Amino acid sequence: MNNPYGPPPGQRPPGFPHPSAHPQGHGSQPHQGHSAQQHGPPHATWGPHGAPGGPPHPHGHPHGAPGGGHYPHGHAPHAQHGAMHPQHMLAARPHGDPRRAHGHPPRAASSAYDEEQKRRRLGLSLWIAGMVIGLILNLFYAVRGIIVTDGQLAGAMFIGALFAFPPLVIYLFIPSILDRFDPEPWWCLLMAFLWGAVAATGFSILINTEVKSLFTELGGPRVGELVSASVSAPFAEEFWKGLAVLGFFYFMRREFDGIVDGIIYATFAALGFAAVENVLYYSNAAMRGGSDALTGVFLIRGVFTPWLHPLFTAMTGIGFGLARESSRASVRTLAPLGGYMVGVILHAMWNFLPTALEGAMGSVLIPWVLLWLLFVSAFFVIIIALVVRKGRVIRDNLRDEVLLGHLSQEEIDLVCSPIGRLRCTFGWRGAAGRSFIRAGARLGLSKWHTARAMKGQKRTISADFIVPLRDEIKLHRTAMMARAPR
Repeated sequence: MNNPYGPPPGQRPPGFPHPSAHPQGHGSQPHQGHSAQQHGPPHATWGPHGAPGGPPHPHGHPHGAPGGGHYPHGHAPHAQHGAMHPQHMLAARPHGDPRRAHGHPPRAASSAYDEEQKRRRLGLSLWIAGMVIGLILNLFYAVRGIIVTDGQLAGAMFIGALFAFPPLVIYLFIPSILDRFDPEPWWCLLMAFLWGAVAATGFSILINTEVKSLFTELGGPRVGELVSASVSAPFAEEFWKGLAVLGFFYFMRREFDGIVDGIIYATFAALGFAAVENVLYYSNAAMRGGSDALTGVFLIRGVFTPWLHPLFTAMTGIGFGLARESSRASVRTLAPLGGYMVGVILHAMWNFLPTALEGAMGSVLIPWVLLWLLFVSAFFVIIIALVVRKGRVIRDNLRDEVLLGHLSQEEIDLVCSPIGRLRCTFGWRGAAGRSFIRAGARLGLSKWHTARAMKGQKRTISADFIVPLRDEIKLHRTAMMARAPR
């Protein structure tokens, strides 16, 4: 994996132009009817992330006007032109690398970018450490189980893996097609999946095994099983799966935009966890009851309820998504905790009844499964509604790009189309078109985050990527046009 947490120190992030370049906008002059004078603030100064009101620009006024034109007489519009709307403020930032304006980096912007890179490297280090420890724990308990069963568990686990892993092709495909407007990078999804499959399972099996052993000694096997399944497993498993969402929320801010992203990362982590857990369930069923028992467990876990773990962990993802979209400190603190607790409660409800009614579950099994299928169906309806909302957010924040001459209405329709990437894949635009759509979506979301940060007087690195994304869009447009049919 080529350093998924960003470029090494000293390199520019993707899309940032060389410091010697001073790219103009889509046109060389301000768009007619939407000139710089109409929207310029009185000698606007820009803070470390593009918000007005910060320390003055180190060399005076910004030298780029919206659309690539320059302010007349070399200075910004005067006070009589009025204040600037936040969306227009975003458009009026100087072109070029925000860290290298006028040949050397503004100290605050450079510091913010370097801080982000340090945070990403720390996140990668913690991810690797968690994966190594989780792998060791999984191997330890697997080897111990094989020794205790005189080798029978090894063959049963192989059979369990044959039932658990092939369905992942379907399971993973579904969430990947839901997030159509700004798909998460494949390596981020892979990291989330592997965390759930290796780290979360390793730590959870350690905690659940020790809790079960403790309460078995205190109250007998039934008490140990009930406490482990209904108390320990919900709290421990949702915590360790939820850490994947927390990791992307904190260490990968540019790849975590809101509720939909929280659900997607949570779903991939949960599917990784469920796949490994299913290997254990299927192998135990094969050892104890043969093919009939294995078939019954597979139908319950692999066919009727494969989305329960994603449902539970998605509550944590929704909590972190709300925190990402809000500028209120109370929401940013309480929403993730509340989402986690909702996931724990749902998980405990699912585990409690089958454990408490073991041996007498047959009469309530079908109604119980149908109830949870309704939960999952409602969950998917909510996801689809949130994806549609995300598309509207992107479109709303790209509207003024048409007025500024950076995008055409047809291009915005392509970026916001639910099948835009498919149209590019099977049409003449190809990979360049897919990259164009991603850059356009990122531009809309970056402007959205920046406008909300400005409203709450917060800092955000998203502002520093608005102009480079416009330049990236120009490059992808050129590549598309080179492929256009003639």
